[in-house]
Amino acid sequence: MAGLEASNRSSNSDFPSSEVAERRDHPTKWYRSTFYNMTILGLCNLSAPGIWTAMNSLGAGGQASPVLVNAANALTFCLMVLSCYFSSVLVKYVGIKGALIFGTIGYAPYAAGLYTNNRFGTTWLTIFGAALCGISAGVFWMAEAAIAIAYPEPWNRGKALGYWLTYRLSGQIIGGAINLGINSDRNEAGKVSYTVFIVFIALQAAGPFVALLLNRPERVQRKDGKKVELKILSNPLFEIKETGRIFLTKKFLLSVLWIGQAVFSEAVFFTYLSLWFSVRARALGSFVAGIVAITIGNLLGHYLDRTSIPLRTRARSAFFVIVVFQGALWIWATVNVTRFSSRATTPTYDWSSHGFGNAFAVFVLLTVAFQINYLFLYFYISQLAKGEDQVIRYAALLRGAESAWQAVSYGITSVPVFAQVGAVYWNFALWAVAIFPAWLVVRHFGEKRRVEERRSDAGVENVVADGKDTRE
Repeated sequence: MAGLEASNRSSNSDFPSSEVAERRDHPTKWYRSTFYNMTILGLCNLSAPGIWTAMNSLGAGGQASPVLVNAANALTFCLMVLSCYFSSVLVKYVGIKGALIFGTIGYAPYAAGLYTNNRFGTTWLTIFGAALCGISAGVFWMAEAAIAIAYPEPWNRGKALGYWLTYRLSGQIIGGAINLGINSDRNEAGKVSYTVFIVFIALQAAGPFVALLLNRPERVQRKDGKKVELKILSNPLFEIKETGRIFLTKKFLLSVLWIGQAVFSEAVFFTYLSLWFSVRARALGSFVAGIVAITIGNLLGHYLDRTSIPLRTRARSAFFVIVVFQGALWIWATVNVTRFSSRATTPTYDWSSHGFGNAFAVFVLLTVAFQINYLFLYFYISQLAKGEDQVIRYAALLRGAESAWQAVSYGITSVPVFAQVGAVYWNFALWAVAIFPAWLVVRHFGEKRRVEERRSDAGVENVVADGKDTRE
């Protein structure tokens, strides 16, 4: 992703277009290339968090009531805060690839818990599966974030990130398509068919085997010829202290609210889908929202790769577009849920219902907003990292902060009194208070000395040119 810092800082300058072309000529083997590795990472994302998203995009894990599933998800994210924080220690001993494999293990038990609850009414496996998912998923989130930042070439990072995140939403699309085919005649409220979960369990169980196909960092071949050295060499106690120190830095603390408003919404719009829509409309929402979010997310990734546009301009313009877009959606959602909850009879919108378009469109667009926020967060947080060790620590802190906020959001939406309208109001307020602190960080992106790459007889060397820096 343009703007994302890899492990080798010298490769992160804003290249003139002619030099970018020259640096793309370094020979690579397809099975060592960054495209291959981002494909494997994407398939891991599809089989693990992608299918997790697919199940939750059916509205509260496909259940008629969001209470149990949202409580289980809150437990998952609470445990992920811890596993994210200590994940860099695990990387020291098993490497980034080993961490990714470990991170995929806990997802299948989560799907099994939803299956048994849906079919037999069993609750303990839902909670136990959520706990196992939380222990492993925090490590997975750190590992995939670090790989997505460090593996691609500087000029490909935005496109690579959009491509990788496409797989996550592909899980949602697959889940919606399967569920739509099974439940296309169900125009009433209720839970989805348990049959769909059998497919989900199989896909999530395949995750660790897919992760085995990832190249270790030292074997990755980039087109710019730079080596990826994504490893932790320090002792565990130092890692824990250093991660804590970075968390307490001014720039990261100013970012915490922005991270929160970005990810808090997932529980909110999935609960919205569960409460106000028929089974088949929920399936349609999962399917359509995924396609639209993939399209817009990849467009943002391509824009962030436009090195012909200064980094400062890309950062600020993307930030303000997201801010305005989110604000408009929260006004829309607030009006909707306030009106829905005030009715004497709880509405259930089906695609044949009057007013379906208004109720449905805001869910689709909130999914889009979540995706572009997610992508922008990688761009945002990578501007703070310096070196491969910090990439891992910042990735862990980013995903840990996301997990903490999502634990709160799923916890709130598990309480009936907050599920209908309160969570929307909270997210609206969180968006409002997050803007200024985040701006204090974003406004400095690109405001250092400009570095240009120039070719000399001895090779390529860095030359200080003027008073601006587009270093990425």
